[in-house]
Amino acid sequence: MKALVTGANGTLGTVLVRHLNDLGIETVIWDRSKVPVDDYHKMESFVLSTGAKYIFHLAIASRPTGADNEFWTVNYEWPSELAWICRMNDLKFIFTSTAMVFSDEAKGPFTVESVPDAHEEYGKVKRLAEQRVLSQDPDSLVVRLGWQIGKTAGSNNMVDFCENEMKTKGKIEASCRWFPACSFLEDTAAELTTLALEKRAGLCMIDSNIKWDFYEIVAALNVKQGGNWKVEKTESFVYDQRLIDPSVPMPPLAARLQGLR
Repeated sequence: MKALVTGANGTLGTVLVRHLNDLGIETVIWDRSKVPVDDYHKMESFVLSTGAKYIFHLAIASRPTGADNEFWTVNYEWPSELAWICRMNDLKFIFTSTAMVFSDEAKGPFTVESVPDAHEEYGKVKRLAEQRVLSQDPDSLVVRLGWQIGKTAGSNNMVDFCENEMKTKGKIEASCRWFPACSFLEDTAAELTTLALEKRAGLCMIDSNIKWDFYEIVAALNVKQGGNWKVEKTESFVYDQRLIDPSVPMPPLAARLQGLR
């Protein structure tokens, strides 16, 4: 079995590749410096040459190169074309989306029936890409993810955010009225793999936060990380971002954060 992974060097990509390899699934990494994302025929030729039966599309336009319309091309056109390639060649396409398809004004928690309304640039293009992918290939799997929790700073995860807050502000202001969608990287990678191998199609959502606010999560994470953060409780942000999907059984945050109850 073989899988092609885009965004393999990113926060989630590195963990997913390791998980797939641990399962004996060979992975091929899409190198954008060698394989263009704006040439359909070259993309299709590359995909078919790998022999991969699964494509995990995690990549976003996180490192701009200055190309024309790069944000739109990478975040919308590329997944659209990949979905069509998968449809035409009977491959399984897994597209990772985000809880940010919902605006901060939307009323959560959200279910798969909730209508995305994001109007800012990133959330808007991701919600449009969701629709496009499922239009191009109804057998695709679109998976909305929340904030990922890693072990160290240096990548786009909650620990990195907290470390940076400590460096710049000397404290972490954490709202007890914000309920973020979030899960640990290892749990997300494992569930993405399970959903792919089960040949799930359509829309689903991954979230390990069943009831905890941001202050509770950061306080428990502080203990796990050694207790060196200064965590200040606030009520500055009021929002329930949780993603509720009973069809995707995720371990709750408390399974890895013993300070949560």
